[in-house]
Amino acid sequence: MKKILLSVLTLFFVGCNSSSTQQHTNLDGKKLLEQKCSKCHNLDLPPKTSEDEVAPPMMAVAFHVKDFMQVSNESERLPKAKEFVKDYVFNPSASKSLCDKKSLQRYGVMPSQKGNLTQEELAAIAEYIFEHFNVKNLNEAQAIQNRLKKMAPGKRLAIKYGCLSCHKGKKDLVGPAFVKISQKYSLEDIQKSITNGSSAKWGTKAIMPPFKTRIPQQDIATLAKWIKDANSF
Repeated sequence: MKKILLSVLTLFFVGCNSSSTQQHTNLDGKKLLEQKCSKCHNLDLPPKTSEDEVAPPMMAVAFHVKDFMQVSNESERLPKAKEFVKDYVFNPSASKSLCDKKSLQRYGVMPSQKGNLTQEELAAIAEYIFEHFNVKNLNEAQAIQNRLKKMAPGKRLAIKYGCLSCHKGKKDLVGPAFVKISQKYSLEDIQKSITNGSSAKWGTKAIMPPFKTRIPQQDIATLAKWIKDANSF
């Protein structure tokens, strides 16, 4: 999976020279999008929505803008979408908006980003947005989500918090296999080790760092229960 959406620019303004292109390619569109756009737009793929959101998710913006471009040739669609966004982000208005009446009433017209973005930054964001928010990446993200939903809650947390970089189910890695931990320790001891960390319990110099400030106690309890259940592996 890769990148995301909102403010956008043209392939380049008609008349951009090679030095302008060089400038924009040196900018990080993903980082700029996160810095400049995430306060109002959700950048997840698939997106998260909420009743109190102040702007549509970036994925919705990217898909909507591309779909509504009127073109005689499909090769024109992406350049025209970027041109539209570049103009709209700096000079927004209800008359230019591609939103339906209900969406306009809900979100209003976005404020102009003049002074908040340079043209070069907007160009980099646009490239990143339309590269990331596409059907292929959406399908891949949804497939991953579906796989995660089928996993036990403890395993999902083990992936989320990076536990599997040091432990495997039945194989020693940096730390002992979960099966060995399950056989040796009680549920309470496992939970304490995750919370407070431990060292020198397995005859190695490996240190288990404390996670009490990094993982909520409820998640630690779920992880410990999953580890203790030998049938999980």
